[in-house]
Amino acid sequence: MKALVYTDTMKTEFRDEADPQALEGEVIVDLTHCGICGSDMHAWHGHDARRVPPLILGHEAVGVPRSGKFGGKRVAINPLMTCGTCLPCTSGSEHLCEKRELIGMRVPGAFAQAVAIKEENIFEIPNHLSFDQAALAEPLAVCVHSVQIGMDRLKRPAEQSSAIILGGGAIGLLCALVLQNQGITNLWIGETNPLRREMLAKVLNAKPYDPINEKPGIEHADLILDCVGSGHTRKAASELALPGGTIVHVGLQDSNEGLDTRRITLQEIAFIGTYCYTNKDFQEALDLLAAGKVTRDGWSEIRPLEEGIQGFEEIHNGTAPPKIILEI
Repeated sequence: MKALVYTDTMKTEFRDEADPQALEGEVIVDLTHCGICGSDMHAWHGHDARRVPPLILGHEAVGVPRSGKFGGKRVAINPLMTCGTCLPCTSGSEHLCEKRELIGMRVPGAFAQAVAIKEENIFEIPNHLSFDQAALAEPLAVCVHSVQIGMDRLKRPAEQSSAIILGGGAIGLLCALVLQNQGITNLWIGETNPLRREMLAKVLNAKPYDPINEKPGIEHADLILDCVGSGHTRKAASELALPGGTIVHVGLQDSNEGLDTRRITLQEIAFIGTYCYTNKDFQEALDLLAAGKVTRDGWSEIRPLEEGIQGFEEIHNGTAPPKIILEI
């Protein structure tokens, strides 16, 4: 099969690879689309020791299984594989499974014509929802989960609350769309890339700002979503959170210092990390897409798999839209 293979730091090849082999409980899914994720870029930059080249990256995938109960149907793949028996798995927090694994991490991913995955990781797509829109299900599930953590801690109704998102990439943008669906209208989004700020202004009701040269139009917010996860954004989040507010830490750019733990303590600001999503979150993401409440319109591009090499380079250079989805 043809695949896009991460071969070394900032190097990718489009080449022939061995066809996937289904293990017990798995099926082969012929893929149609797979989005490029920030974690794929993290690996491509050589910053993820878990992803060792040569490796087929990619996990934001949709396609058609060859067999099983979903055989011949249109599906989205939840790429998060879990054991199903540990305490988190049996208590509704399967995303925290102690043995969790992700396709495109230590096993081949979805920048390829086909992938092997457990049948329990497959979600059927409604017939009216296009594959390219459904390819947003995985990153949107991340945002559904992250936003819900923050919404659960709001001390007043959503329409009276405010939020600031740090980072206007795909995750920040999708978090903004989820927040809007939750009723938050006083919404600001900090993004350093001027091309992205221009795009954000067109597709969101949020107010984009340049965090290097500007401050948001509100001094503090009830909810801060750090979708970058750097020392700089943790410092900003510490300053921007309202007393009694919440910081949800979504991004994983680095582990540098930045948090003002004194202010967080004195002002009773909650700092909560979040990772991935549950099966319930994944289904909710698909429901939002199926209802047309979240779309990729105006902020993403579809490109052939063989042009993925250029896609990685453009994302690195800051000239790409927030999301590139590769068509297979």
